[in-house]
Amino acid sequence: MVENQFELLTSLLEKQRNEENAGYMSRYMKNHFPFFGIKTPERREIEKQFFAETGILKEPFNQEFVWVLWQMEEREYQNIALDYIEKSLKKLVKEDLPFIEKLITTKSWWDTVDVLGPKAAGAIAQKYPEVIEETIDGWAANENMWVRRAAILFQLKYKQKTNDTLLFEYILKNADSKEFFIQKAIGWALREYSKTNPEAVGHFIENNKLAPLSVREGSKYLRSSNRR
Repeated sequence: MVENQFELLTSLLEKQRNEENAGYMSRYMKNHFPFFGIKTPERREIEKQFFAETGILKEPFNQEFVWVLWQMEEREYQNIALDYIEKSLKKLVKEDLPFIEKLITTKSWWDTVDVLGPKAAGAIAQKYPEVIEETIDGWAANENMWVRRAAILFQLKYKQKTNDTLLFEYILKNADSKEFFIQKAIGWALREYSKTNPEAVGHFIENNKLAPLSVREGSKYLRSSNRR
């Protein structure tokens, strides 16, 4: 079944291959991945046709399908896998979290991790909060930078449901990191939470030593609110 689905998807993608776009898209991603050269609107149209013809969205979440796409060279395959995951968030269960971690640590870059952390892991943790202590706490100190980024960002869309004690704990565990993507994640998480609780974020930034990039990013909405 998965093999047939993959063959259909590949045929749809090959019809839209654009080498000029592919070169530009690969350079944008620092040449980490090759591309078919299919822009997002066109890719979404392909997905729409594929999902309609296969009915895969009406079935249980399919790890095998995602993993097949994850192993392919062209980045559009991973993009489609991510869109499939986003459309399947309500189907994700606690037992899917190790698989999400596997995806985070495979072909890692911001475009995959920033869906898998805040959306996939975030959705699972909301439904099964015990996974925070069981698994995500460990992510915050993981040797893999992308796993740590996912831990910092997993509450990104929680708004009023954010556990800020946990958020600040994870940030402090990573506050001395020299990694751009960690510093940026810290700033992004603080900036997003400042929309909900600017006082807590402002107090945290003022009373802890953070990288200048994290402070700059995390303070953006605080600065605009102070000007009003």
